[in-house]
Amino acid sequence: MTVRLYALEGCPYCETVSDALDDAGVAYETEWVDGVHSLRDEVKRVSGQRAVPVLVDEARGVTMAESANIVEYVERSLA
Repeated sequence: MTVRLYALEGCPYCETVSDALDDAGVAYETEWVDGVHSLRDEVKRVSGQRAVPVLVDEARGVTMAESANIVEYVERSLA
């Protein structure tokens, strides 16, 4: 899997990104993160911060946060 989405259950921003990926027909893997912000070490390791959503596109060497930016990237680059 080359596209990975770090997301939190019930997060509306994560759901927006997930919907954009689904609408674009992008195959991706969801990594569910802990609800406790300080325990999101994996997210910190890949993105330098602990907020979600975070999208990692390994094939293109892209790691990004902020749902609006991710949705724009999905629509422009992955759809």
